[in-house]
Amino acid sequence: MTEARYTSDEMMTVAAARKLRGRAVCFVGIGLPSAAANLARIMHAPEVVLIYESGTIGAKPRVLPLSIGDGELAETADTVVSVPEVFRYWLQGGRVDVGFLGAAQIDKYGRINTTVIGGTYESPKVRLPGAGGAPEIATSAKEVWIVLKQSKRNLVETLDFVTSSGYPAIGATNSHARGRGPTTVITDLGVMVSDPRSHELMLVALHPGVELRQVKDETGWDLKVATELGRTAAPTEDELRTLRDLHERTSIAHGIPASSE
Repeated sequence: MTEARYTSDEMMTVAAARKLRGRAVCFVGIGLPSAAANLARIMHAPEVVLIYESGTIGAKPRVLPLSIGDGELAETADTVVSVPEVFRYWLQGGRVDVGFLGAAQIDKYGRINTTVIGGTYESPKVRLPGAGGAPEIATSAKEVWIVLKQSKRNLVETLDFVTSSGYPAIGATNSHARGRGPTTVITDLGVMVSDPRSHELMLVALHPGVELRQVKDETGWDLKVATELGRTAAPTEDELRTLRDLHERTSIAHGIPASSE
């Protein structure tokens, strides 16, 4: 059988989707996290409960939402509650198993920046969408997964702005508020997990065709590497077909070019 061809973005999305299993309650961010979570729901985790910030619980979108206010989420949800209820009762009440987030920048402790890049807060080089519900998700979900493309611009030694907290550096007096914090980061090159002792991100798996030097070259700090470095399994034909169908339906529904991102 000829191995299916796929992009690095498809590999990243599939790798992230595979982690979501069973009846997990997942608070989902828009973009890559939403694509991965819905691929999991369609492929192998039909009982997963997807929650979006707008108050939709048990959403089963046929196409990927453009925003948390997309009507597709409310139309396909088991129920819709108020925003205060979804944060206070579900998230802060300890009922969310996984917070699934994207990021513009992360550091070695899983702290996230989605606010500004470069310059100052008042006059940045780039102003990003901002926090939304990510700070609450990062501190209140039982654990947090982050998905983003890997480069030195994205994985940095020092964030330009701390939007959402991860773990403090060793010796710091503050600690993560609730849950286990950022436990996993999935990129287009590999998979990192939080070291249970230092809380620094540690590379544990490379995607097919990716070399260790490539990952280190695209990381803004001296990346820790697991003693036994694994390899992610390539996407199956079923996974790729399902993901591409999802993006194609989304493209048709929203009248935008199809993308694997």
